[in-house]
Amino acid sequence: MEHELSIQQAPTRKEKPDYSDLSFGKHFTDHMFVMDYNEEDGWFDARITPYEPLLMDPSSLVFHYGQAVFEGLKAYHAKDSGILLFRPEKNFNRLNISNERMNIPAVDPDFLVEALKKLIHIDRDWVPTQEGQSLYIRPFIIATEPALSVKPASNYKLMIILSPVGSYYSNSDQMSPVSIYVEDEYVRSVKGGVGFTKTAGNYAASLKAQTKADELGYDQVLWLDAIEKKYVEEVGSMNIFFKINGEVITPALNGSILDGITRDSVIELLRHWNYNVQERRISIEEIKAAHQDGTLEEVFGTGTAAVISPVGKLKWKEEELTINHNETGALSLSLYETIAGIQTGEKEDKLGWTVPLEVKQT
Repeated sequence: MEHELSIQQAPTRKEKPDYSDLSFGKHFTDHMFVMDYNEEDGWFDARITPYEPLLMDPSSLVFHYGQAVFEGLKAYHAKDSGILLFRPEKNFNRLNISNERMNIPAVDPDFLVEALKKLIHIDRDWVPTQEGQSLYIRPFIIATEPALSVKPASNYKLMIILSPVGSYYSNSDQMSPVSIYVEDEYVRSVKGGVGFTKTAGNYAASLKAQTKADELGYDQVLWLDAIEKKYVEEVGSMNIFFKINGEVITPALNGSILDGITRDSVIELLRHWNYNVQERRISIEEIKAAHQDGTLEEVFGTGTAAVISPVGKLKWKEEELTINHNETGALSLSLYETIAGIQTGEKEDKLGWTVPLEVKQT
């Protein structure tokens, strides 16, 4: 279905934040993209409007039964002063995977990529230019039908908002290793559930364990499988990788693990570099054993927000495993420098991942 896109310019522009001190997701640009859905018209009324609050009925189904999905990607200021997106089509394709599981109507990924380009073009002066900075992009869909029946909604709203961001982590050195608390009481998801989707409830369910990790002085939570509580799944905001005796291992996608865009990029890049990459089940006991015999060389997380996060410490039960002397490993650093370099155009994009912001005239 062909969509038209209307554009309403903001009458005034906001004052820009201090780009030398950007927090994650605290400031938002002048405009947003909005599109609505009903059963008669499908997705309709695509528009770019001034960023503004929503007026919603208190009985909107999203508030009561959590029918909501989202994505996260970034735009980067390129070395030639242009703007680059990183594999945006994969994010919108994954949005449809989440939509299908959450019983939300599918969207047109190609149209959304073009709409996103126009939105960023309008707010292009919000794309920060300093090293490690980017424009974070948050597409999301919520159920807006006013009803209290437990059912799929008949009305939805899709929005895309933009936020200039610095490093995801508060530490000034993004590549300083993070510490991870292995959660063995609470569980995040199970095969057949919604763990492979980016739905709001997944993240709400993680907050209790993250609070526990914070209280113990750890940065993130590593989740184990929900059945046996022995196999590694993913970190709260990242997929996880282990370099053991020269091989790189990451948990296989099993229906409860998110198919991360950065995860996929790391696997593709490592295989391009001729590393042996295994996607398989790996237990926390295997990781402990590799640490004990000295073959656990590196651990790192992957995700849109941080790209690569070296892990320096893993706390499981009463033990704390220190990895690579709590220092950033050579492979983690190479992956970060390569992917970040591709994202900003500083390194050759041999794998065809970046999309320049070329806006079609309407």
